[in-house]
Amino acid sequence: MNISGLIHIEESLWCVTKPIGLPAYDFSFEQFFSCRHPWNLDEPVVAVARLGTAPDYEQRFNEFESLGVRLIHTPAEYQRTSELPTWYSLLKDLTPRSVWFDHKPASKEVEQHFQWPVFVKGQRQTNRHNKDTSIIDGAKHFESLMTRWDDDEILRWQKVVCREFVPLRPVGPASVGFPKSYEFRTFCWRGECVAVGRYWVSESFAPTDGELKQIRDLAEEAARRLNVVFVVIDIAQTVIGDWIVIECNDGQDSGYAGVSPLSMWRRIIDIERQRI
Repeated sequence: MNISGLIHIEESLWCVTKPIGLPAYDFSFEQFFSCRHPWNLDEPVVAVARLGTAPDYEQRFNEFESLGVRLIHTPAEYQRTSELPTWYSLLKDLTPRSVWFDHKPASKEVEQHFQWPVFVKGQRQTNRHNKDTSIIDGAKHFESLMTRWDDDEILRWQKVVCREFVPLRPVGPASVGFPKSYEFRTFCWRGECVAVGRYWVSESFAPTDGELKQIRDLAEEAARRLNVVFVVIDIAQTVIGDWIVIECNDGQDSGYAGVSPLSMWRRIIDIERQRI
């Protein structure tokens, strides 16, 4: 671990950054902002880590802290933004009903809580929006998934989470694959929604002014409850017109989707300037 990627942006925001080769995640701060690259630190700093998802965030946090860089989220805060069993109780009334298991449950256990179909995911993420491992239409389908769970490189290390299947407003043409919905990615910084963009970048849709306000209001309410610096709230509209929280993620890990990173970071820097 080193701090060669540590930059001070516009003398307002510290960030540790390293390209990971994904255009939806990488952003060149130096191309758009005045950045200082310190060789050493006179005193500890608090920084955003844009280094990709951390396999072990606590280890990353501790290693940077030993170098004089404290990441913006503690390990407990990171868990609160990233794992459904942790954030669910805070957002229970804003998101589909969910149950999770410390073991691979039998279909009868799931049927005690839900009717089919059921949305299934890991405690942290789905398997790349794979419909076959996410939207489970019956007991046989579920039992088949459980036999494959331990062989799936993404799901095998996660708890099984079952969620009420809520029909969402569709976008784009009908598909046999994972259904694309009227869903938006929002980034919140210190409780303010600093960016909104469509989640499915392959489709063309945009919220009305009224919808945008509803999205921002819901994102900020969720961020207020989570009480962390930098969080992503994915929000979708149901077929009956309600807005619900689909997922939460740490802002340090998350890709931009349809958000403009330049506009977002400009707003974050403005907020930090006001705090100096």
